[in-house]
Amino acid sequence: MTTISEAAPTPARSSLLNANVLGIVLLLVLAYGLVPLIGSDYLMDAVLTPFLALALAAVGLNVLTGYAGQVSLGSAAFLAVGAYAAYNLNLRLPQLPLLADIVLAGGIAAAVGIIFGLPSLRLRGFYLAVSTLAAQFFVQWALTKFGWFSNDNASGVIDAPVIRVGSLTFTSATGRYVFSLTIVAVATVLTARLLSSQTGRNFIAVRDHEIAARVIGVPLLRTKLLAFGVSSFLIGVAGVLWAFAYLRTVEPAGFNLDRSFQILFIIIIGGLASLRGAFIGAAFIIVFPLLLSRLGAAVLGKVFDSGVLEMSQRIVIGALIIAFLIAEPRGLIALVDRAANVLRRLRSSQT
Repeated sequence: MTTISEAAPTPARSSLLNANVLGIVLLLVLAYGLVPLIGSDYLMDAVLTPFLALALAAVGLNVLTGYAGQVSLGSAAFLAVGAYAAYNLNLRLPQLPLLADIVLAGGIAAAVGIIFGLPSLRLRGFYLAVSTLAAQFFVQWALTKFGWFSNDNASGVIDAPVIRVGSLTFTSATGRYVFSLTIVAVATVLTARLLSSQTGRNFIAVRDHEIAARVIGVPLLRTKLLAFGVSSFLIGVAGVLWAFAYLRTVEPAGFNLDRSFQILFIIIIGGLASLRGAFIGAAFIIVFPLLLSRLGAAVLGKVFDSGVLEMSQRIVIGALIIAFLIAEPRGLIALVDRAANVLRRLRSSQT
């Protein structure tokens, strides 16, 4: 008897899969070919590079929260672990290539994530979310308290090294963008493969019903800790990009609770349990303040200063989160899919 997972793909599903693959290929062609040619340094440095870092962090949190159903409010802590781990690996083990530093930094972030994920074996929901705050406060305190992490800098500030892979050096804004794009693309593809495997199905089973998952043989302990490990690994790698490719000078205060909420808002607005939603949500979080600033300056003039901008941004994003949770829990990705389906039906009706 053929199970659902073993059934042959229908023509509609095959057509949709081919369209998705074609869309991804076109996006990569544009991202690698067109954007570096026409994009300004401001676009690369202030928009695209932070977008890629936050999108990868959102992919990591989506693995944990969207797919495995484990709530975390400590994402910024794992960003910091990844950034400071890569800095110290580069400083103290200069013989290691940068790519090895990034992978090892992600591994260190994964180990820290697994440790702080242990309460998930007993806690759920709100109580688990509160327990993950321990990671947020502990990591920020440790990076400030112990000067070893910042090479004995009194304020905990670190300066990122030059991004160098073999004989290639990525010092320009375009170079750092291309480097970040490559890391994010590879990490996202590997994550998608993981989520389409039995491991991903175990994540979803635990999210939907823990007791039923245990009954059908899903190992809850291993599945939950693996979700925390994979999520923290991806967020740690995103932290390296945030520090090395975007800011290039970071301090522990930059990885505060606001950053954790920002990543959480990205997956809520973009769409839970959707890798595409992580990218759409990150794009919204990056572009929205820029649009709001231009609009506010055009309408209110000098009255719309940075303080008013920040407060307006918080109000609008908060209202959007409430609206999405009530009207469309699947986020912006649901609206995008709905619009695509409408266009597909219109095209088929015309042929």
